[in-house]
Amino acid sequence: MQFFGGSEISPSPPAPTASGNNGHMLYVFNRNGICLLYREWNRPLHTLNAQQDHKLMFGLLFSLKSLTAKMDPTSAEKGNLGVPQLPGQGCSFHSFRTNTYKLSFMESPSGIKIILVTHPRTGDLRDSLKYIYNLYVEYVVKNPLYTPGSPIRSELFNTTLDQYVRGIA
Repeated sequence: MQFFGGSEISPSPPAPTASGNNGHMLYVFNRNGICLLYREWNRPLHTLNAQQDHKLMFGLLFSLKSLTAKMDPTSAEKGNLGVPQLPGQGCSFHSFRTNTYKLSFMESPSGIKIILVTHPRTGDLRDSLKYIYNLYVEYVVKNPLYTPGSPIRSELFNTTLDQYVRGIA
C-alpha cells in the first residue's frame, strides 16, 4: 500500500540525491509532539540531553510552520495552526539550509512529522521523506504488536531505515 503516490516501497526507492554518508539525524514525532523515533548517523557534537533536544526540534518546527503560514502571501485564510493538513495544503515549508546542515521536513495527513537533518549540499529530499513515511507505515503501523503513540522499536524498520538513509543522504 502506498500513501503518497509513486511505487511500492520495496522495488524502487527514490534515486539517491547525493553520494556518501551525509545523513546526520532523523526525528519522527506524532501530532502531540512526542518523539517516537530518534536516529543519528553522523552527529559529532552533543550539546543537549535527548529530551531537551527533542523539545527544541519540535518547538523549532512548530515556530517555522507558524511563521510560514502567517507570511504566506497566497492564502487569505491562515488556518488553524498546529492542525495537520494534507500535502499541498497550509504552509509550504519543506526545508531550510544553514552553513552546517540542511533540515528537511514532511508532515503526513495523520500528523506524523518526519525530520531529516543532512549535509547542507544535499538536494531535495521530499520523495525520500515520503519513502521513509511509507517504510514507517509498512513496518511499524501495520505491525499488530505496535501500540500507536509508543516509541518505535521495530528492528526491521530500523535496519531498513539505516540502509536507506546511508544510501541517500
